[in-house]
Amino acid sequence: MTERLAVGDRAPAFTLSDDTGANVSLADFAGRSVIVYFYPAAMTPGCTTQACDFSDSLDALAASGYAVVGISPDKPDKLARFRAKEGLTITLLSDPDKATLTAYGAFGEKTMYGKKVVGVIRSTVVVGPDGRVVDARYNVKATGHVAKLRGDLGI
Repeated sequence: MTERLAVGDRAPAFTLSDDTGANVSLADFAGRSVIVYFYPAAMTPGCTTQACDFSDSLDALAASGYAVVGISPDKPDKLARFRAKEGLTITLLSDPDKATLTAYGAFGEKTMYGKKVVGVIRSTVVVGPDGRVVDARYNVKATGHVAKLRGDLGI
C-alpha cells in the first residue's frame, strides 16, 4: 500500500515540466496555498471534467489565495494538446516516472471496475503557505469533487 499524506505532514518537494516544457516546483508557491491534484490521464472523460471544473473555479480559488496544479504521468506534449482542446487555465505538470505521484500517495494499488490494479489514485492535496498539508483526499470522484472542495474550503 502506498503511504498517504496526512494533515500536518510536510508536502514532498517536486520539480516537474509543465505543458510548455518549463520547470515548475512546489517551492515556486512558497508563502501561498496550492491545491495539488493528481489524475490518471489527460483527455479522458473523468479527467477532463475535473480539469475543466478546476479551470472554471480558478478565479474564485485564486481570489481566496489558492493556486491549482494538476499532475499526471502524461508527457508535456499531451498536456499541451489537453490544455488547447479544453481551454484549460490551470497549471498542468508531467510526472512520467511517477516519483511525485508516489511521494504524495497518489500512485499504487486501487480497485477499478471491481479488479485490483496499480495506477494513479485520483487524489487532491492542499498545501498551506508553510509547505505543510492542510487537507489530503484520496480516491476522489472526478464529478463534483471541485465543488465539494470549494465548499469545504469556504470558497
